[in-house]
Amino acid sequence: MKNTSDILIVGGGLNGPALALALAQTGHSVTVVDALPKGDFEDDAFDGRGYALALASKRLLSQIGVWARVADRAQPMLEIKASDGHAGEGAAPFFVHFDHREIEEGPMGYMLEDRYLRRAFLQAMEDEPLITMINQRRVVAQAPDQTGVTLTLDTGEELRGRMLVGSDGRKSGTAERAGIKRSGWDYGQTALVCAIDHEKPHHGIAHQFFMSAGPLAILPLPGNRSSIVWSEKTEMAAAIHALDDADYIAALKPRFGDFLGEISLAGKRFTYPLNLTIANSFVADRLALVGDAAHGMHPIAGQGLNAGLRDVGALAEVVTHATRRGEDIGSLLVLERYQQWRRFDTATLAATTDMVNKLFSNDNPLLRLGRDIGMGVVNGLPGLRRSFMREAAGLTGDMPRLLKGEAL
Repeated sequence: MKNTSDILIVGGGLNGPALALALAQTGHSVTVVDALPKGDFEDDAFDGRGYALALASKRLLSQIGVWARVADRAQPMLEIKASDGHAGEGAAPFFVHFDHREIEEGPMGYMLEDRYLRRAFLQAMEDEPLITMINQRRVVAQAPDQTGVTLTLDTGEELRGRMLVGSDGRKSGTAERAGIKRSGWDYGQTALVCAIDHEKPHHGIAHQFFMSAGPLAILPLPGNRSSIVWSEKTEMAAAIHALDDADYIAALKPRFGDFLGEISLAGKRFTYPLNLTIANSFVADRLALVGDAAHGMHPIAGQGLNAGLRDVGALAEVVTHATRRGEDIGSLLVLERYQQWRRFDTATLAATTDMVNKLFSNDNPLLRLGRDIGMGVVNGLPGLRRSFMREAAGLTGDMPRLLKGEAL
């Protein structure tokens, strides 16, 4: 017997549940299939992972009933400071400083730990009767037809829906089974991710320090603790990751500096290879891709999850309006509207992050002089500085209603 829903979503990370909640609020039944066990999302132990959520993403989370569950755990990012320099030498004299008081909407974004956000999504989905969650099951086949799509799980069970959404990461099996190819390249960099405790308060200030091997982001968490995203050349990153905790911190200190006093490791350490990968199409017959399944980019601008939530807002809006007009929500005519909405914005963001990474991840003295002067110019022009701040907050472009804080 087939389990039937309006929409089938493969991938239970963050974008998949966000889309499920948005669609359920407008009366759609949704089934979410995830390969991981449910218990992984209920662990309360701090592991060092966190997300930088733009203001627009926070609005979406509020609209789908998630933000109220995590608001007291979030750390507002009140300022952002970006500078160029060498490890052990401190920042260059030219820098960019963004202060949230220069825009009317409030903090540009929030830092939120992975453990709290995943749990909030899980609880919100459990409270929504229109959402069915299936854990520890893998999709082995998908078959679209004129009226819908059938998924076959590794248990032999079949699921039936009017459309399918792939939210299953950069190596999306959903996209692969649909014959969608990908374009991109490897950066030869790896992100070392961890959290640190520090002696002095961070005052809600996020730092981006550009070094020749790659950027170092220092992102404020609640209390005297910060999340670190530290990009290095792949071989160097592997060597650093192989160190014990004490030597790892010793390698970080000259890059980090002493502005927050003594530092120590908090939680686990992670590594993520950095590459650019974009699906050649975001849609196929009865299929749409969101998040990393559609586009994975360099974390230099911290826009990975935020770009995925823009996908969620756009697709939920397209599907909901199509339903209200009596259209077939899984038809290419409908799904192409989603692709047209998101394709240009995604390509622009990918090109921008790629360009910034290439511009800053080198030690060419002419490029370094040019980029330092450029940062000084941006910092010295209030209008230009505010436009960059609004971009960082996710408040520019053709925004979906949910990211404006409006209901569908």
